[in-house]
Amino acid sequence: MKISIFGLGYVGCVGMGCMADMGHKIIGVDINEEKVAMINDGHATIEEKDIDQLIKSGRKNDQIEATTNPQKAVLNTEISFICVGTPNLPNGHLDLRAIKSVAQSIGSALKNKNEYHIVVIRSTVTPGTNKKVGEIIEQESGKINNKEFAIVSNPEFLREGSAVQDFFSPPYTLIASEDQKALKKMKKLYQDLEGEVLTSDVKIAEMMKLVNNSFHALKVAFANEIGRLCNKMDADSQQLMDIFSKDTILNISPYYLKPGFAYGGSCLPKDLKALNLLSHDNYVDNPILKSVDKSNNIHIQHAIDTITNLEKTKISFLSITFKPGTDDLRFSPALEVVEYLLGKGYDIKVYDKNLNISKLIGKNKTFLMNKLPHINDILVNSIDRAVEFGEAIILSNKEEYISNYLRENPVNDSKHIVDFVGIASQFNIKNYHKIF
Repeated sequence: MKISIFGLGYVGCVGMGCMADMGHKIIGVDINEEKVAMINDGHATIEEKDIDQLIKSGRKNDQIEATTNPQKAVLNTEISFICVGTPNLPNGHLDLRAIKSVAQSIGSALKNKNEYHIVVIRSTVTPGTNKKVGEIIEQESGKINNKEFAIVSNPEFLREGSAVQDFFSPPYTLIASEDQKALKKMKKLYQDLEGEVLTSDVKIAEMMKLVNNSFHALKVAFANEIGRLCNKMDADSQQLMDIFSKDTILNISPYYLKPGFAYGGSCLPKDLKALNLLSHDNYVDNPILKSVDKSNNIHIQHAIDTITNLEKTKISFLSITFKPGTDDLRFSPALEVVEYLLGKGYDIKVYDKNLNISKLIGKNKTFLMNKLPHINDILVNSIDRAVEFGEAIILSNKEEYISNYLRENPVNDSKHIVDFVGIASQFNIKNYHKIF
């Protein structure tokens, strides 16, 4: 394919060298004449393992050239990659001015081009950028988005020091566009790379790089908080975290990384509190660990606000235990919501297939009676009764019996379903609300 790359910095230079090595013909574009000259002399614009050799080889084989002329690049290629920098502005927002400037240049060039053209946003951006770039190009070119040209979001996940390897061997390649023709062509472009080519909603692709790097930052800071605490107690943090990382079922895995309701139960709140007190007692300031419980409480309050904003007074809960398949109510976030609403005068009914008050014993029973001493007054013995009673019906656990009921019994359009866990997204419910 014939490809133009706007921006010959880190992402652009690596993309140029790697795609030329894949057999594509590349025209690089940059306003910096020194970078253009370096590429045309067969040298990379960055220091990075293997990239200088790829640029030298690509230039020697006439697969690579660079220019300051965007018109030349667009008119002689079928795909244009936008790889310009998006640094933070003083207020923290990403500076998208360079992207908008490139979009104007591409749009201006497309005035004089009759062939269909694909514009790929490779730079790190915020949601809405794909749409904005399309609007700018439409305005500058007079052409129609998703007909005469298309915009593709294609975030990069290259690490400095291993960027060439990361390009050729990614865990996946993510592309998103409203135009199926563009997606088909991009899949063909990336078909020989390792890792699956995934497609998504445009806004998901626009957010993915921000989410990835924020999580990486969180992991680094979390590990260092544990390290500071271990150091105070003369414990080997390296050994601790090496063992921690060996659990790829729970610790380093997709488990617990699904948006839903708040955590609860007898383990997570207790052990988090103990670890925070251990930090406090050893004079170690660990702000991430201290903020976890606060974040969880904010999510519970968000669930409450979602319910109260409906301005309905009759509320039914289907399941109130802290997680599916148990009768454990200790530190159940759903129970916190029920307790709050009762205190505000709401009329509440609860159905929970796993809950049998007569069989509760020990601390579980004590916890419930302290929270809701009149639990028997709000419990009903069938899911039908709960659904019939509630103007708003709250789903707080992914219970199979709830899914089965909703599948077999379409919800009356007058009722509101508030879904804490995404259990009802598959059903056609008129008044459907979720908290994530």
